[in-house]
Amino acid sequence: MNKLYIGNVSAEASEEDLESIFKQWKIQHSGPFLVKTGYAFVDCPDEKTAMRAIDVLSGKVELHGKVLEVEHSVPKRQRSCKLQIRNIPPHMQWEVLDGMLAQYGAVESCEQVNTDMETAVVNVRYATRDQARLAMEKLNGSMMENYALKVSYIPDETAAPEGPPSGGRRGFNARGPPRSDSPGLGARPKVQSDIPLRVLVPTQFVGAIIGKEGATIRNITKQTHSKIDIHRKENAGAAEKPITIHSTPEGCSNACRTIMDIMQKEAVDTKFTEEIPLKILAHNNFVGRLIGKEGRNLKKIEQDTGTKITISPLQDLTLYNPERTITVKGSIDACSRAEEEVMKKIRESYESDMAAMNLQSNLIPGLNLNALGLFPSGAPGMGPSMANVPPPPGAHGGCLYGQGQPESETVHLFIPALAVGAIIGKQGQHIKQLSHFAGASIKIAPAEGMDAKQRMVIIVGPPEAQFKAQCRIFGKLKEENFFGPKEEVKLEAHIKVPSFAAGRVIGKGGKTVNELQNLTCAEVVVPRDQTPDENDQVIVKISGHFFACQLAQRKIQEILALVRRQQQQPKPPSGAQPQIPRRK
Repeated sequence: MNKLYIGNVSAEASEEDLESIFKQWKIQHSGPFLVKTGYAFVDCPDEKTAMRAIDVLSGKVELHGKVLEVEHSVPKRQRSCKLQIRNIPPHMQWEVLDGMLAQYGAVESCEQVNTDMETAVVNVRYATRDQARLAMEKLNGSMMENYALKVSYIPDETAAPEGPPSGGRRGFNARGPPRSDSPGLGARPKVQSDIPLRVLVPTQFVGAIIGKEGATIRNITKQTHSKIDIHRKENAGAAEKPITIHSTPEGCSNACRTIMDIMQKEAVDTKFTEEIPLKILAHNNFVGRLIGKEGRNLKKIEQDTGTKITISPLQDLTLYNPERTITVKGSIDACSRAEEEVMKKIRESYESDMAAMNLQSNLIPGLNLNALGLFPSGAPGMGPSMANVPPPPGAHGGCLYGQGQPESETVHLFIPALAVGAIIGKQGQHIKQLSHFAGASIKIAPAEGMDAKQRMVIIVGPPEAQFKAQCRIFGKLKEENFFGPKEEVKLEAHIKVPSFAAGRVIGKGGKTVNELQNLTCAEVVVPRDQTPDENDQVIVKISGHFFACQLAQRKIQEILALVRRQQQQPKPPSGAQPQIPRRK
C-alpha cells in the first residue's frame, strides 16, 4: 500500500508544486508525480512513509487555495471489504472500538497498524462490500473524543464477486493477530490495562495536581504515557475528588507516585499537617479476592510493603456506587509499592472473571452482558458503572434477551446456610437492592431444620431477571469468602417442569440430558420415581458454576417451550390423511 492518491488538486497545480510540498514536509517519494485534472498519483518507498504522508498532508495542507486530500490509491476492482481507519483516539479501549465497528456488519478481522503517529490506525475487513461501504459512509469524518475519524479503502487483493455473507450475525467472527488492549498503545512495549487506576485525593490538592493552565497534569501525562481524568465536577462540595488514570500498570503506578509527591510538597508549602493516605477505589466484585481467605492476601501486602491497609465497609455501597475505598497508610515509597500489589490483585481478578465470561457467554444467544453491571464500566474512568442502573420501565436499550415480554420463571437456588445474612444484608437492604436491580422477586425460604447446611433462595422473574439475580448471588458468595480464593462458586438450582415433559428433558436412553451436560458443563439430574406435586410438576436439579447453571436453565426452558408449542398445534381430525408437501 505504497501508492497514494492525491485529491482536490487545483487545475493550476504542477508536478513541481507537489514535489515542493513533499520536500517541505520531508516526505520521500520513489517516483514522479502523475498529475491529472483534479487529482494526482505518487509512489512512496514503503507503507510507513505513505501513512505519514496521509497523516501530515490530508486535509491540512493547501495548494493554490485548495486543501489536499491524500489517501491510499485503490483500484476500483480492489475496493471491496477492507478499510483503514485513522485518527483513532490513542486511549480508546478495544471493546469500544469493536462495538462501534460491529454496528455496521460482521467484522472478520481488525488489525492494528504500527505507526509513529500519536493516534491509532487499524485495518478492518468486513464480511461483505455493502457492510464496508456502510461503515465508510457512517464513520468517515465522525467525531470520537474530539478526534475526527478518517476512513478509506485499502487494496483487497483477494477481492472476488460478492457472495452471500457468512455467519449471518452482526458482530465479530475470526479475529486478526493478537493486539494490545488499546489501539493507541500498539507502538509501546507494554499493554494498557483494561482496569484503570482510580484514586481519591483531597479537594484542596486538585489545583496543584492540575497546575497553572494544566501544565502539571500535562507533564505527568507525557512522562508516564497515561491519560488522566480529574473528575472535579463529581460530588460538588465533597472533601475528596476521584482521579482516573489510564495506562499500562507501570504507567499508572508512576502517575500515582507523581501525584503523591505533588500532594506531599503542596502539604508542606501550605503547612497542612494531617497525614495524606493513598486512597484507591476498587469495584466491589474484586475486593473479596484482594482480601483473601481470612484476610491473608491483604496481610501479606501489608507485611511486604510496610503499610497499613483498611477497606471501607460493605454498608457504604449502594446500587449506584459499587466501589469501595482502599486506604493505604505509610511512606510514599511504601504506599507506591502497596498500590502496585493491590492493583495487581485487582487486575488478576478482572482477567479471571472476563476469561470465565468469554468462555461461556457466547453460548447464551442474544445475551447483552453490558446491561448486567457485573463488572466495572465498559468505558473505564467513567466512575461507577452506569450499567448498574436498571433501565426505566418500557425502555428496551438494556434488554438482555430479544424483544417481547418473556414469561416469568421460578428457580430455587441453594446457598450455604451461613451466607443468608450476607444475602439479606443489614435490615434487609442488600436483598431489597438486589431485587430492585434484577427486577425479580427474591425470598429466602425458612430453614428445613436446626442443622440445615443449605437454605433455599426463591427467585421469580423472567430470564433477564434470573440471570442478573443469580449472578449477583454467586458473586456475593465469592466476595464474602464462602468459597476459597481459587475455588469456583458452584451451587445447585432446582426448576420445576411438567411431569409429562420430564421425559423430553431426559431423552431416549438419557441422550438429551447427556448432551445437555456436555454442552453446559453443568450436572443435570431428573430424579427417578418422583411423585408429581399438586401442579403435576417434577424437579430438575442443576449443579455447576454460574454460566453452566444459566446455560442449562435456558436450554431446559427451550425444550419446555418446544413441548408447549407442539401441544398447542391443532390435531388433525381422526381419519384425516396428513398433507404431503408438493415437490417444487
